[in-house]
Amino acid sequence: MSESTTVASLLAEGEELFKTSSIHHGHGLYDAWDEAVYLLSHALNLNLSLDRSMLPNLLSKEEVAEVRRLFRERSNEKTPSAYLTSCAWFCGLPFYVDRRVLIPRSPIGNLIKEKFQPWVPVQPNSILDLCTGSGCIGISCAYAFPSSNITISDISEDALIVASKNVNSHKCSGQIQICESDLFDDLGDERYDLIVSNPPYVDLEDYRSMPGEYFAEPALGLIAGDDGLDIVRRILCEAVDYLHEGGSLIVEVGNSAAALEQTYPDLPFLWVDFSEGDAGVFILTREQLIENHNFLQIKAL
Repeated sequence: MSESTTVASLLAEGEELFKTSSIHHGHGLYDAWDEAVYLLSHALNLNLSLDRSMLPNLLSKEEVAEVRRLFRERSNEKTPSAYLTSCAWFCGLPFYVDRRVLIPRSPIGNLIKEKFQPWVPVQPNSILDLCTGSGCIGISCAYAFPSSNITISDISEDALIVASKNVNSHKCSGQIQICESDLFDDLGDERYDLIVSNPPYVDLEDYRSMPGEYFAEPALGLIAGDDGLDIVRRILCEAVDYLHEGGSLIVEVGNSAAALEQTYPDLPFLWVDFSEGDAGVFILTREQLIENHNFLQIKAL
């Protein structure tokens, strides 16, 4: 045993390392302490809540070496902790992740926890998770709406391999259909009560200036042209044909919200006000999309 290395001292070591290095906290972990706890808990197979009674526990040399290896890789390589552990949490659920998918962090998770109330007053019988990535949004919807039929789709075959793994691990393959599609192109004539999407929405200038951690993620899931709206324009133009009467479209656009409003000044976006400080998620109804359909088609050209 290493007489001087306890859980508490190793956490303090990791926290100090992360505070003095140039790592960025933006993938579901919010400070140096969170990063240290996350990596140590994974290495030692502990619960993330980390009972304080464990802090004085002594660690073996092998345990210390493994935790320090993860700390160094997080600090030196700027590899997000979720990729180091192959696990990210979303809506209180664990998801397998690797570099084929973005790390789950969408504020849409807060809406799922509330079952999209009050914006979606009637339980949706059919839900489409467009640009699903790891599948976290669609799978979380399966937990929130166990009687709903859910489709998750993505253009990336690699992403869908990860999503399929998560669908199977959460035992919801009977409820969720997986489809490889460039947005709506290969979805057939199916219509949905609710379309939810966290599509690529980062503009090229912002992408080039992002912290190193984001370059570990697939660019396909981030970049959407010079203004960040290449994908969202298509969604706005085409979604109306895939929504049932009374259906809704919910999309995250993050920092591209201002550019979106400048591009569509007359579109009645309902921007969700998150208590946690998140932003950049809008809601539109099918009827609103119909009213503005001609304008949306012109903007999509």
